[in-house]
Amino acid sequence: MLDRPLFTSTAVVKPEWIDYNGHMNMGYYLVAFDHIATDSYFDFLDIGITHLQTRNHSTFTLGSNIDFAHEVVAGDALRFTTQLVDYDSKRLHYFHTMYHADKGYVAATNECLTMYIDMATRRGAGFTEAQMRRFQEQLDLGKNVGVPAGFGRNLGIRR
Repeated sequence: MLDRPLFTSTAVVKPEWIDYNGHMNMGYYLVAFDHIATDSYFDFLDIGITHLQTRNHSTFTLGSNIDFAHEVVAGDALRFTTQLVDYDSKRLHYFHTMYHADKGYVAATNECLTMYIDMATRRGAGFTEAQMRRFQEQLDLGKNVGVPAGFGRNLGIRR
């Protein structure tokens, strides 16, 4: 599989995430992407909750797209990969893919843009040189995998 070198996190679809159609409600896809994939990835990058508590810097999401490919149901095991696709001195652009862990299919994708924030001023802040080196390592890793399917897509009705 091409996605093995990417950062990976896992979860199980919770019963409370299921809607009246018997599958995961669309709002919980964002919950799963945010609380599982993003939080785990940001902890890995050392910009997660511990960073907030020790440095008083965090991230705010500027935009997010989700594409739903296949349904998942309560009890399904999920595997997420995260790929950094771009960054600058204050922002990260990354892409999550949610897989059904047992069957291997892509259930959904999530593309996000986030900004680094100084919580004292609640304004954008610059990443440190050490952070930028870590991001470059992740960007280089992603280049070995290639651009994720669905990256940068426009939402609209095809005619």
